[in-house]
Amino acid sequence: MSSPAEFLATARQRFEHPRHQYRFLEFCIMVFVVVLLISNLVGQKICAVGPFRISGAQLLFPITYIFGDIFTEVYGYAGARRAIWMGFFASALMAVFGMLVVALPPAPEWQNQAAFETVFNFVPRMVAASLIAYWAGEFTNSFVMAKMKVWSQGRHLWMRTIGSTVVGQFVDSVIVITLIFAGSQSFLTIVNLIFSGYIGKVLYEAAMTPVTYMVVNALKRVEGVDVYDVATDFNPFASGAAGEELRPVKHGE
Repeated sequence: MSSPAEFLATARQRFEHPRHQYRFLEFCIMVFVVVLLISNLVGQKICAVGPFRISGAQLLFPITYIFGDIFTEVYGYAGARRAIWMGFFASALMAVFGMLVVALPPAPEWQNQAAFETVFNFVPRMVAASLIAYWAGEFTNSFVMAKMKVWSQGRHLWMRTIGSTVVGQFVDSVIVITLIFAGSQSFLTIVNLIFSGYIGKVLYEAAMTPVTYMVVNALKRVEGVDVYDVATDFNPFASGAAGEELRPVKHGE
């Protein structure tokens, strides 16, 4: 814990050197959280795409990794860390209240309990697995993205978005599938599930690269800065954005 003198010195420094005020960070975080919550709700449906079978979440959840790339690229690791934690607590809150409301006795005249349970009766083991996997995968994705941006001096955005997803989605897929199916499925089945979903997510990210480029470039022009995590504290539990380097972006770029 810092001393009173250190606290006052830090507060004075922040007052004298205010951080850049972002115009669209809060809006982007709001959209990110909404997409994350919707993916949790629609994930129970199995969709048929020709001979393939995918869950509803597989259509939306990879978008959260695209958002993670955008947050890190435009707003730095601190911005991504803020979004990840907000998404984590929103998902946990939805799951807890979903289970609570399902457990409450329905009114005799209300005939939709079974349908309600189908959507909101979250299984605790699946909730825990998805939250742990989301937390670990998103922070891994953001860390790799931030480090690669510094190493590449801001070049080759496509390499950073795909590279960070390759690592982050692997961590996510291994954790969530293992925690959900360990003890109930064979080792070969678990490996099959991990790599089937993993490959699909990475291909999804690669296909969305042009959209990521468009959004990132537009946000950088509007916000007027380009963030580099040159000496950032990558502790997920840290606060603040110390170590960031804010480079101006000209409107012509």
